[in-house]
Amino acid sequence: MISSGICVIKSQYIAEISNNSSETNSNEPESASNHQVNHNPPSKKQKLELKKKKNKGQNKSRPVTFRQNRETQLCHSLIDVREDEVPPKCPKLSCNFIHDTEVYLKIKPPDIGDECYNFKNFGHCPRGLTCRFGKNHITENGKNKIDKEHRPINHVLNNLSIDTQQLLRKKQYNFKLAENVVKYYDSKKKEQQEKVNTNNKNENLITTGDVLKTQGTVTDEDVVKLLNREKKKINWRNKLYLSPLTTVGNLPFRRICKEFGADITCGEMAMCSSLLQGSPNEWALVKRHPAEDLFGVQLCTNNPYLIAKCALLLEQNISVDFVDLNLGCPIDLVYKEGAGCGLLRRPKVLEACVRSASTILNVPFTVKTRMGVYNNDNVAHKMVKKFEEWGASAVTIHGRSREQRYTKLADWSYIQTCVKAAYSFPIIGNGDILSYEDYKLAIETCPEMATVMIGRGALIKPWIFTEIKEQKLWDISSSERFNIIKKYVNYGLEHWGSDTKGVENTRRFLLEWLSFLHRYVPVGLLETPPQKMNQRPPKYVGRNDLETLMASSSSMDWIKISEMLLGPVPEGFQFLPKHKANAY
Repeated sequence: MISSGICVIKSQYIAEISNNSSETNSNEPESASNHQVNHNPPSKKQKLELKKKKNKGQNKSRPVTFRQNRETQLCHSLIDVREDEVPPKCPKLSCNFIHDTEVYLKIKPPDIGDECYNFKNFGHCPRGLTCRFGKNHITENGKNKIDKEHRPINHVLNNLSIDTQQLLRKKQYNFKLAENVVKYYDSKKKEQQEKVNTNNKNENLITTGDVLKTQGTVTDEDVVKLLNREKKKINWRNKLYLSPLTTVGNLPFRRICKEFGADITCGEMAMCSSLLQGSPNEWALVKRHPAEDLFGVQLCTNNPYLIAKCALLLEQNISVDFVDLNLGCPIDLVYKEGAGCGLLRRPKVLEACVRSASTILNVPFTVKTRMGVYNNDNVAHKMVKKFEEWGASAVTIHGRSREQRYTKLADWSYIQTCVKAAYSFPIIGNGDILSYEDYKLAIETCPEMATVMIGRGALIKPWIFTEIKEQKLWDISSSERFNIIKKYVNYGLEHWGSDTKGVENTRRFLLEWLSFLHRYVPVGLLETPPQKMNQRPPKYVGRNDLETLMASSSSMDWIKISEMLLGPVPEGFQFLPKHKANAY
């Protein structure tokens, strides 16, 4: 079934559209070519192909939303100088930043608000003089106040130490254990292949009469199998699992979902190659908030050596409850490199990846996969028992193939086929859960399934976890929804910082989230609730101006919402969401 349909809105809320106006995709920037006269209009087939291509995948070559000029920034050594401290001298011989606090405070952009979230809640703002909400903690002589009565900041976990980062960049980190594990499984695979080729003849055995003699050292590998380390056990049953979401599944968003009842959270997909290079941007994806009591990291790779090294690195340096392997990413850039869905086409490499990582890790190693690569060739039901044999602790099945992306409804009957093929092995289902009704139907379709994973449903309405646990449909008001956005912004300022760079980072990720959040249709406006994932609403007005604004599909309106909390956007600011809305 194709994921298409109209969400039925009560007649009094449907907006009147002028006959002279035509709908345009407000997410796409206007170009000069849109105003040129086309003397050879495209055929219906060409129009359909163009529409499919336009609405598929990601918006590449997006405009840069924000850049900072070094010459207008304060030197890091002067940012957080306390009231009782003497300003230190800059340790760098050649530094392009400003070293005069009076000069900086004169050219500093105006404050966005009078109250700093970090200072109010923790008694200290790490961004000091650069804070855009710093009126109540910046002194007249350019010092940063400290309120000692407040509690300390909840420090984010899983920060990579500078020493480890240097070892990775210089390629001096000790990965011998990881390399030996991969070599061991590689040699065992070759031995098995040789035994098949030689009809199970062992070249190390020499027969002399009736006596069987051996050559070389005596080992117990044929008698004692390689044992997995004792692993931490996770009971997946009925725990609501927030899907690892690229870009939008950041730490502030996961905190919001935890507060609404998510039991399991997982970091955004991280590339093993970038983690092994010590990339700060990639290591930011594995950071964990103390509130995330059951937290995992998702890895993406095309090479058993990379994932084995990465597993060892994570095991020795950060705190996680499980590690997940991505076999579901459909993006061309990843797939063509043989990673994500591409690993499903390379079973020998996939086996080496799972066996190696699961052997090294003391925590459970899980796998998230789609049904298969092609629409007519599902392979997940054949793989689940193999994953268990190779050492995986659980498997998540996304009920679509790579070719389908998000243009088809998730196939829960096929997920049940995988559950039956796995017997008692934990299977987690994923796809199109947007209400308690959807959750209940999934559980009834797959009663032996361990639990469900929720992705886009949580992006559209993060309170879905509360709805499921309380078995209700929540007609949440626009003011309550706006307060959720406000809380997200505060968490963003805590995580990314309250200086100009932190404000614009928070804005960028907020706008990415609003590109999903606007798809929510209030329950009170629906003719036949609940809202379904595959249904798009007609243009409608809300019960108040704020609800109407939050329902807009225009990126300009998303920017207006961000300006309510983060002040005006920089001059020349443009925004184009990363993900194209080819399906709800």
